[in-house]
Amino acid sequence: MNTIGRGVYEVVSAGRSLVVGADVTLERRWERIAPHLPGVLPDGLRAGAGPQTVRLPAGVADGDARRVLNAHLHLLHLSRGTLCVHAVAVQHAGDGRVAVLLGGHGAGKTLAALALVRRGWRVLAADVALVECSSPGGQPRVLGGTAAFLARRGPTRRWFPDLELAAGGPGREDLSLLPGLLEPLPLGLDAGGVSVAAVVDVDGDPAAGAGVVEVLDAHTAATVWWRSSGHLLERLLDDRAVVLRQWEDAAAASHRLERVRELAGVIRLHAVWGAPERIADRIEGLARTGAPAQTTEVN
Repeated sequence: MNTIGRGVYEVVSAGRSLVVGADVTLERRWERIAPHLPGVLPDGLRAGAGPQTVRLPAGVADGDARRVLNAHLHLLHLSRGTLCVHAVAVQHAGDGRVAVLLGGHGAGKTLAALALVRRGWRVLAADVALVECSSPGGQPRVLGGTAAFLARRGPTRRWFPDLELAAGGPGREDLSLLPGLLEPLPLGLDAGGVSVAAVVDVDGDPAAGAGVVEVLDAHTAATVWWRSSGHLLERLLDDRAVVLRQWEDAAAASHRLERVRELAGVIRLHAVWGAPERIADRIEGLARTGAPAQTTEVN
């Protein structure tokens, strides 16, 4: 087999390079790992040279390999003023508006994104979005994100039966192969400024069916950005006693805090809940106007 880097590789994420030392099995496994790395295209593994930022031990499993790589990508992008945010980012195909949807595991980010896709939006980041804070003009911008678009099978079948997901099978389905759904950004490009950012919560309660919007106070907004931007560090390895969180030293954490406060200061963070279609209604309204017709600030 002709190897790419003969044990030294360059992982390219949103045009930035991470030099990785690994055995040649990384090439064979790259197709499975790459969709879980933010800003990395399928051809984002190249021959590398120079000092290695990270060394993957021989025999490391796919899951641990991507977790280690993601922790180092977090530090790489942070050094350039970009946060790796646990969020789905979508862009309207017509006018280029960008929405960033935050929320914990199971909150319904994917469901809300699917509802927006039905309205002419496309997915730029399926689970982790690269949000550049220190951009010209001060408006946050999305530089891409992860491609693996995992949806919980049960809720997806409930809200989107026309997707015809089988009742059996694994608990989560990767929807990234659906035609026209994912729109990876070519290297060197970004999607433009963020029009709206919202914490979403899909709620099947009929009383919330019309969709409810609240504006988060500055402290709560900063806290949400802080937690979401540390997502790639708050992971456990399956086979090794390594605490990824420790790799972000005090200086890096302080730098991330500055970027988080910058984000919270330049873009209002909303909380939106209801059924997926009603959330999509609200997100579209916020993206058009920058503020909902009626909001309540909460803390």
